[in-house]
Amino acid sequence: MTPTSIAIEVNGERIEAQVLPRLNLADFLREHLHLTGTHVGCEHGVCGACTVRVNGEIVRACLMLAVQADGAVVETIEGLSDSGEVADLQEAFRSRNALQCGYCTPAMLIAAQDLLKQNIDPNREQIREHLSGNYCRCTGYQAIIDAVESTARLRRSRV
Repeated sequence: MTPTSIAIEVNGERIEAQVLPRLNLADFLREHLHLTGTHVGCEHGVCGACTVRVNGEIVRACLMLAVQADGAVVETIEGLSDSGEVADLQEAFRSRNALQCGYCTPAMLIAAQDLLKQNIDPNREQIREHLSGNYCRCTGYQAIIDAVESTARLRRSRV
């Protein structure tokens, strides 16, 4: 199989690479760019561990081919953390013990940030619904919902 050239922006940095057409975006981020916050769980788009932002929308990186991201802007948890965009969410997750093993945390933070960008005042049911595509086997979700809810409250108080 012949490699294909792609040019994408990842966390603010322009990346040009040669990739096999069958390489998914999650594996490209992890193996080629060493951005290991994008986890691979089920490889079927069900667990949500591979969630990233592509052109501002959250997507399952295991279901998207790297060649499909050609010309796109990709943001991973590393970029959102470095920029400080999710710093308050990270602190809330830490203080509420919503981390546990941490495997789901990067994608959970991205999904939570996506919700809070859309809705400054989500109720617990809306938080549950928005995060329902991200599996967590350790926390029972209550601490995660508490963390998102408290972050929303804090952000509203700053407006």
